[in-house]
Amino acid sequence: MSHGVARRLARSAVIAALYVVLTYLLQPISFGQVQFRVSEALAVLPMLWPEAIPALFVGVALANLQSPFGLWDIVGGSLITLLAAALTRRWRFTIWGYLAPVISNGLLVSAYLSYLTHTPYLPWVAGIAAGEAGVIFLLGYPLVQSLRRRFPPGR
Repeated sequence: MSHGVARRLARSAVIAALYVVLTYLLQPISFGQVQFRVSEALAVLPMLWPEAIPALFVGVALANLQSPFGLWDIVGGSLITLLAAALTRRWRFTIWGYLAPVISNGLLVSAYLSYLTHTPYLPWVAGIAAGEAGVIFLLGYPLVQSLRRRFPPGR
């Protein structure tokens, strides 16, 4: 295995593990209609590293094993994260890259959670999108800027 492949694989494992640990440690604020899932700050890492895309997919799937919404959240949340991560990578370092997880989670996760709870859709959108935006812009944006200086492209 080449040094570059090993580095990308290790980075993927660290991202997935961090996502799971942060979600588990902060479980009371990580699930529900109003959530501030700190682990979602990692959702912008595909801007820096393409290997963050599958890492986030795996991290969300494992973290959502603790979700009160079961298989819906495990499968649905993971697939929505995969979409958001690919869009974040596609539009990296633009406002659209940062908004991809906010819009994806706000609109799509809200759809199945509204369905499962038999409650109105728009309050779910507002709660999830607001929490996601807070995490992305208060934690994720500074994280990307810091890592971008520390690990220039190609590292």
